[in-house]
Amino acid sequence: MGVQYYTEEGLRKLKEELAELKGKGRQDIARQIAEARDKGDLSENAEYDAAKDAQGHLELKIAKLEAVVGNARVLDNSQMDTSKAGILSTVKIKNVKNGMVVSYTLVSEEEADLKAGKISLGSPFGKGLNGKKVGEIAEIKAPAGTLQFEILEISY
Repeated sequence: MGVQYYTEEGLRKLKEELAELKGKGRQDIARQIAEARDKGDLSENAEYDAAKDAQGHLELKIAKLEAVVGNARVLDNSQMDTSKAGILSTVKIKNVKNGMVVSYTLVSEEEADLKAGKISLGSPFGKGLNGKKVGEIAEIKAPAGTLQFEILEISY
């Protein structure tokens, strides 16, 4: 896993989630295991097996999140070419075919939220818009075929 760029808010949320999993998440699992253990014979104890499985899943999630946070960098807009669409830019685009205008903010995979207008840089739309300048046409491969969008505006 390589370096991923985040907003300060996005990285803060990741760190909060990690702290929550390490604290409350581990405590909850430990309590479930202790309660199941108190019920007797572990060889036939489905609750104990389920709690141990949940513990394994939690530790895996913590390890993955630690790797993400370890490789995370807060984006510094001052060092970016703001004439091109890129991570954390808001791109206003017009569908060449039907004239519909929409705006999207390009974000990391973890921060993507279509309802909020945030699309992943790794998505077909993100890949198609990345590196484009105002006035250029982005060709985006969609299930229905290739769509063309004119870049109207880029802001950071």
